[in-house]
Amino acid sequence: MATKLEEDEKRDATGEEPEADAVSDVSGMGAIEPVPGEGVPGDERSDATPEADATPVHLGATKYVHAAFIGAAILVAYLSGKVVTLLWNSFAEWPTAVRAVPQLLSYGESERESFGLLAGALIGVITVVQTYRKEHIRRWAGEVAGELSKVTWPNRETVTNGTVVVVIASMIATAYVALLDKFWGFVTNLVYGA
Repeated sequence: MATKLEEDEKRDATGEEPEADAVSDVSGMGAIEPVPGEGVPGDERSDATPEADATPVHLGATKYVHAAFIGAAILVAYLSGKVVTLLWNSFAEWPTAVRAVPQLLSYGESERESFGLLAGALIGVITVVQTYRKEHIRRWAGEVAGELSKVTWPNRETVTNGTVVVVIASMIATAYVALLDKFWGFVTNLVYGA
């Protein structure tokens, strides 16, 4: 049974809809699907439904997009909670606001922070859900994750060697600048006197 991605690729290549019963050729050698009801010797799955035979689909770069949206929700929730708490505390110290809304003082600072974080969580979830619902933002995030998945990341040895080079170069530059500072300090004392 062809997957959605394979069907899309066939549609793009041929310009027509693929057959529903088409057998996908993943390995290049031709795939053979067992006929339902006919068992393959030693195969307990032969009488199972097609849904049970389906292989799990790997999320690929999509999992990073979802993780980024969850991380953004947490960040927005935290920052919004702090802003709500800060505003509430500021208004509670402002006499005009307290006269207009006496309920500002009905909760202590620790309770205000709890309510602020709750309001921030609500703001964060609503903001990220509304952002996620926009197709162009989801597509852009998917493209970014797809491009990042193509990046060849350095191995441990390369990173270690690069770090050693940077540390040694920094030590040499520090020693050079320190020697120049001492030298020009000495010359300045000779010229202007101490």
